[in-house]
Amino acid sequence: MKVYLDNAATTPLAPEVIDEMIFVMKNVYGNPSSIHNWGREAKVVIENARKTIATLIQASPSEIYFTSGAVEAITTILWGAISSLQVRTIITSKIEHSIVIHTLDKFQERGFVKVEYCKTDGLGHIDLQHLQTLTEANNGALVVLMHVNNEIGNISPINEISLMCKQNQCYYCTDMVQSMGKLAINLKEISPDFAISSGHKLHAPKGIGFMYIRKGVKIQPLLIGGQEMNQRAGTENIYGIAGLSKAFEIAYMNYEYNVDYISGLKQYMIQLLEKIPNIEFNGDAKGNSLYTILNVSFPNETKYEMLVYKLDIAGIAVSEGSACSSGVNHLSHVIQELPNPGRPAIRFSFSKFNTKEEIDYCIEIIRNFN
Repeated sequence: MKVYLDNAATTPLAPEVIDEMIFVMKNVYGNPSSIHNWGREAKVVIENARKTIATLIQASPSEIYFTSGAVEAITTILWGAISSLQVRTIITSKIEHSIVIHTLDKFQERGFVKVEYCKTDGLGHIDLQHLQTLTEANNGALVVLMHVNNEIGNISPINEISLMCKQNQCYYCTDMVQSMGKLAINLKEISPDFAISSGHKLHAPKGIGFMYIRKGVKIQPLLIGGQEMNQRAGTENIYGIAGLSKAFEIAYMNYEYNVDYISGLKQYMIQLLEKIPNIEFNGDAKGNSLYTILNVSFPNETKYEMLVYKLDIAGIAVSEGSACSSGVNHLSHVIQELPNPGRPAIRFSFSKFNTKEEIDYCIEIIRNFN
């Protein structure tokens, strides 16, 4: 039996997404920048996708800029804030995605910006009182805090954070890679200055994503050219864009069902894991956390250090942390910020394609592990 429980790393393509991409591949091959009919057809695919996505997340189409993915988007925003908005302080946390941590480390080393780290509590939630202190002391800073933590699944109160930033004249960028398509999003209500999304986290292809830049906020492009309303150069990935749009469409079309079904899988696994002695759940697993992510610490015994590999041999895919750290033999930087960080930790992450039978099989392998 093969069981894929690493959906926070990447997701399988939805059949509807594959069909949509194949149709576009077969029928739309013009360059979107060309003025002839073939080019106009390609441009229509892009603009329809932009409108679809914007409508579903309550944004304006002119605020959506397609990129190659989240890394390009966040790098563009970070550098744009420094170079165009005269941001000299960036406020973030030590449990952000490793790409944010590493990029800011390099920017600080080179003297581009000062980085301030907001504290987190014992469950891994942002300390809002400390954030208030930091934003009050650093007017004009950029606050970079993710909506949903990719390793422990904690959900941050982004409405409250956004309001705090506005009150203290700070810019706000939220990483929505894990939440888009999985939580109801209303960017008009939240009103961040920047947000990012990546297709392959919600059953769309790899190599496509977008950045949201709020109307009225202007930053220089990282890739200079005429495409994407002069904000991102390069011939657009129309097949990926079409797939991304379809993935958003089906995610929100079936939103309530997906939430109920996947939440049931997570709760079912929690109930079964609780029967294993000395299990601990990392983050706010039973509270304010995303229904697709469950991070578990196992007893600090030598045998559990090999559990990920044993599960792999049994045909079960899980993760010890962010996929961007794969092959790196060290404890997750997120888990290190939590109490009792020395225990072996595994992230299980679910999708609509998983079943209770797969959970049963996974638990059986864990129980019989020695």
